[in-house]
Amino acid sequence: MRIWITGLGAISALGTGAEVLADSLQAGRSGITAQPGSEPHTLRPFAAAVVSTPVGAHLPPAQRNLYDRHSLLALEAAAEAWAQAGLPATAPDPDRAAVAWGTGLGGAGSIEASYQQMFTAHPPRVHPYTVVRVMANSAASHLAMRHQLRAAQLAVSNACASSAQAIGEALWLLRNGRADVVLVGGSESMLNTGSALGWQAMGVMAPLDAAEPGQSCRPFDDARQGLVLGEGAAALVLETEAHAHARGAVPLAELAGYGHSVDATHLSRPDAAGQARAMQAALRDAGLAPEEVGYINAHGTATEVGDAVEASSIEAVFGTRAVPVSATKALHGHLIGAGGALELVATVQALRRGLLPASAHVRASGLAAQVDLILGAARPTNATVALSNSFAFGGSNVTLAVRRS
Repeated sequence: MRIWITGLGAISALGTGAEVLADSLQAGRSGITAQPGSEPHTLRPFAAAVVSTPVGAHLPPAQRNLYDRHSLLALEAAAEAWAQAGLPATAPDPDRAAVAWGTGLGGAGSIEASYQQMFTAHPPRVHPYTVVRVMANSAASHLAMRHQLRAAQLAVSNACASSAQAIGEALWLLRNGRADVVLVGGSESMLNTGSALGWQAMGVMAPLDAAEPGQSCRPFDDARQGLVLGEGAAALVLETEAHAHARGAVPLAELAGYGHSVDATHLSRPDAAGQARAMQAALRDAGLAPEEVGYINAHGTATEVGDAVEASSIEAVFGTRAVPVSATKALHGHLIGAGGALELVATVQALRRGLLPASAHVRASGLAAQVDLILGAARPTNATVALSNSFAFGGSNVTLAVRRS
């Protein structure tokens, strides 16, 4: 059974809209900026923040109170994807429509706000909607209610693989006949001091490049120093070919394969063998040979160990410099649980446009001897198949395979 992608949506530091995302990646425009108070080597966060639109401004204040910021971002991205798919506001057959959504920390902003309120309010109190804002399935629940998606609700929280895994599980749900259409994706917003300090304490956050803040994240570069946190959301509408064809929908791409593996070796150190298993599983699921893949959107977080391990895993599966590779986190930051969905949207757009985004800010790279890094400018391509990698703390690895329509 073929599964079509009929709608795309995105909101990130690069702007609002899946076309804006593709334009920015194609041009190499960075959304990473120094936030107020940021200085080199300080603990104030700098990040890839959504600033293009006042998220949730259209909602009445009483209704907006129900949402954490990551859920509001989810509504934005999902609305775009749903509209592009040409579906009515609510699903025509709700019992055959589902939602599968991923997030790493969900309501991180609401958690921090509750601590601040508890220690500053007299008497101590927290917002009465804290629990429903924070719960990991809050965004999925809001999307289900908005679009009347009653067949199933999958809420995946598996660190940086969350949204990619949600998309993969939705693929299987459709193949198994549980639904005809699934709204999938992920959202994340943890650009608060507590979350930033936690990441900095792990030693994986890049220091601010004072001269060029937008180039602070440099995946696969020899001088890479770590990730930059981003926020945002991305959504896709998946449908069985029969369902989409029956209503005259136009496929943007085919979601062809899903691979998932677990390292089971270390909480934070990646394992090349585990990553290779995920890519091989995606190829098997899609019925593809390695030589058919024309592009890989790498996980590419710009950590010293992470990029080296991923380069080795790609080389192990595809051979030395056998497939073009780039890491778009250099421009939109690391959206943690939402990263896989945003990068899948970017991958679909690259195939549709015939332009593979460059791996930005690479000045010198020894890893280019292992993988064919796309450097400098976007590279024209006739590729019809691409992979998107999402690898997570905890050892979860997800690879998604897409085929151009």
